[in-house]
Amino acid sequence: MHVFVTGGTGHSGSYIIPELVAAGHEVTGLARSDTAATVLSALGAKVRRGDLQDFDGLKEAAADADGVIHVAHRQDLLPSGGIDAVAAAELPIMLAYGEALAGTGKPLVAAGSIGSPGNGGGNLGRPATEDDPALPVGDEHKGTLRARNVVETAVIGLAERGVRSSVVRIANIAHSTTDRAGFLPTLIALAKEKGFAGYPGDGTNQWNAVHARDAASLFRLALEKGPAGKYWHAVGDGAIPVREIAEAIGSRLGLPAVSVPLDELILPGHFGFLANVVTRNYPASNLITRRTLGWEPAQHGLLADLDNGHYFPSAHVPAI
Repeated sequence: MHVFVTGGTGHSGSYIIPELVAAGHEVTGLARSDTAATVLSALGAKVRRGDLQDFDGLKEAAADADGVIHVAHRQDLLPSGGIDAVAAAELPIMLAYGEALAGTGKPLVAAGSIGSPGNGGGNLGRPATEDDPALPVGDEHKGTLRARNVVETAVIGLAERGVRSSVVRIANIAHSTTDRAGFLPTLIALAKEKGFAGYPGDGTNQWNAVHARDAASLFRLALEKGPAGKYWHAVGDGAIPVREIAEAIGSRLGLPAVSVPLDELILPGHFGFLANVVTRNYPASNLITRRTLGWEPAQHGLLADLDNGHYFPSAHVPAI
């Protein structure tokens, strides 16, 4: 299969392309710079120069391919518009793909998020599942939730236009040996700065996680055989208490794990911009994904990956 991939030089994409190539697929990656083109070539992909604002170019690339995997996003919008603007900018991209792929039965697999669709997780009193749709877009669901819901609903809606479209909801924490700017590096940097690894309240709220290599294999399976109009959960660890994450970070850094009282989270300095999400509960299931696609996470779980030490290249590890 000839696959067009966007975001191939990012954290997820840099695992997706080798996964596809190893499975015998021909990959063309979108590159907006010489540096990105060099990286894509090293990963085994052909290069198509362009960017996410060239909708005609995206339509042409999608039409020329046997399938599309879209994991890119407009990072340039972050400074001026924040995450909301980044998510909103994806909608015309998905509509462009829809124009190119309508009636073809070709697959379009787009990246989503367990947290951002607003499917509730623990707020529903149970783990989020693949059958949970995005919440209705009303006044009570503002900002990033609203923009993300519209985008993912649009992707799923393309199934009615003859596109084998689906969304891979990537776990809130995607970890790997090349993770440099995700949730874990942020928590680790914060622990170093504060002198302790913090967790909110009693730390029993749960987060989900996946190894980036396992997520890549799920994107491939969704592309190859995923039915249309489905959500898939790239979740390896479904429910890790935040306190255990903090304790693992503290152990590797030789720092204590300390509870931050919930009423202090609003104060400057406690978790920084993470304060509005770190208390949330995001347990998630992968059962439908595993049963339908035969996907089985094979890499280290999050806590084991922290124990491997690659997140702490210069940390002093206390003697046991």
